[in-house]
Amino acid sequence: MIQPKLNLALLSALALGSAGAQAATPVQKAKKGDPRKPNVVVILADDLGFGDIACNGSEHTVATPNVDRLAAEGVRFEDAHATAATSTPARYSILTGEYAWRRPGTGIAPGDAAMIVTPQHRTLPGMMQRAGYTTAAVGKWHLGLGDKAGAQDWNGVVTPGLEDIGFDYSYIMAATADRVPCVYIENGRVVGLDLENHPEDSIRVSYNRPFPGEPTGRKNPELLKLQASHGHDMAIVNGIGRIGYMTGGGKALWVDENIADTITERAVRFIEREAATENPFFLYFCTNDVHVPRAPHERFAGRSGMGARGDAILQFDWSVGRILGVLDSLGIADNTLVILSSDNGPVVDDGYRDRAVELLGEHRPWGRFRGGKYSIFEAGTRIPAIVRWPKHVPAGRVSHAAASQVDWFASLAALVGQELAEGEAPDSRNHLATWLGKERKQGKGREYIVENAGTLSITVDGWKYIAPSGGAAKDHNVNIELGNSKEPQLYYLIEDIGERNNLAAQYPERVAELAARLEEVRRTPDRR
Repeated sequence: MIQPKLNLALLSALALGSAGAQAATPVQKAKKGDPRKPNVVVILADDLGFGDIACNGSEHTVATPNVDRLAAEGVRFEDAHATAATSTPARYSILTGEYAWRRPGTGIAPGDAAMIVTPQHRTLPGMMQRAGYTTAAVGKWHLGLGDKAGAQDWNGVVTPGLEDIGFDYSYIMAATADRVPCVYIENGRVVGLDLENHPEDSIRVSYNRPFPGEPTGRKNPELLKLQASHGHDMAIVNGIGRIGYMTGGGKALWVDENIADTITERAVRFIEREAATENPFFLYFCTNDVHVPRAPHERFAGRSGMGARGDAILQFDWSVGRILGVLDSLGIADNTLVILSSDNGPVVDDGYRDRAVELLGEHRPWGRFRGGKYSIFEAGTRIPAIVRWPKHVPAGRVSHAAASQVDWFASLAALVGQELAEGEAPDSRNHLATWLGKERKQGKGREYIVENAGTLSITVDGWKYIAPSGGAAKDHNVNIELGNSKEPQLYYLIEDIGERNNLAAQYPERVAELAARLEEVRRTPDRR
């Protein structure tokens, strides 16, 4: 049983010995500056596929030297999963430890959505605060703000906000770069909005109707520097059509080419500030790369040879390098656990004519897998994942253990000595040993993986069952197989990683067994 005063090495050893159990016995709230607790930095990419990083074995991808360095110094996962094949539900599961499909209203959120992770939730950052951590969220948010959709005060304080769910500091984009409002929000206030001197810059947002006199991508395509391939033809900001309408903002509007620089530097400032105080810190850093619209900085534009999407991968790698560099320069890399991953699988054409399809060449963002973003097939949720913690995580290890982002909550709770209350992180399990690359039985990991993309699937010992669904088989806008079928699907991934041979008719007993197991998970939280 973990006691409050144990050193970190013993804490980790005990957690490794109890992987699969819930976290530790109660501990007192940690004192600020406790050197035994590691800093934790989560770097979450957007739409980055398993095959998009060089260290995952692709010979035809762009160079990702900083991501590769992270893998060489830590553990790289071959079988790690997001819980959903789209952004909002995957991020909900990370921050709450609960499968998003248990809650209505957790689908892809519009830019003016009310908070989906609410002050009533027990959250991952809130748990880290209990453990004595200073917490921050920087970058893409896409989980709603305020308590009522479409009623946020973008010209004042947007509340409730991230400070109400466990973040001491926040510098975020309300949703994604392709959705309005196209402004940064720092601790609840729009950055750079000066209504005292420029009252005409008052921000208004609508997802129902355009504002009179404001051009749109649909009616004024001549004003666009980046044409839409489907959708994304409403408000024009920075010469790019968006989803939704807005007016105002003035100098507060972001410049797409500078997004990576802006949010990365804010993350660096937070690290520098907290390192100076010697407080343990938790940083949830979410890049916009490689989500659309892809408008990389001129330092990266044209360098990949794969168009804007490839350039955005280069830019993401730069952001990773900037974070690793500041940890090194401050001398805190050895006491910082870095977790790098993506929110879901890849998509090439997701609404803009940026030549991503035309210039893809032999590169396969989805790697060996079938599907992509939006899909219940493996490429929808099988995502890149790397963990580095010098002297605590084996360097250069490749883990084949089944792992899910939903378990970050309980695993980090075990790491920092926090007991989870009844109902807290209901689907999250303590798999700290797996995430530190120290599971006793290499290749085992989580007992089963549950995925969500319109329908649900469950994978146990290499057997993957996809529940029947009446949805479309393919999204022709993005050219991705969604995996929906009115018939049950069964794949043996160990021999058929590309999910091409449906074995449901040959193994009806296996189908029945996995369907029953999935129904059990539906009825009862996953935590045991």
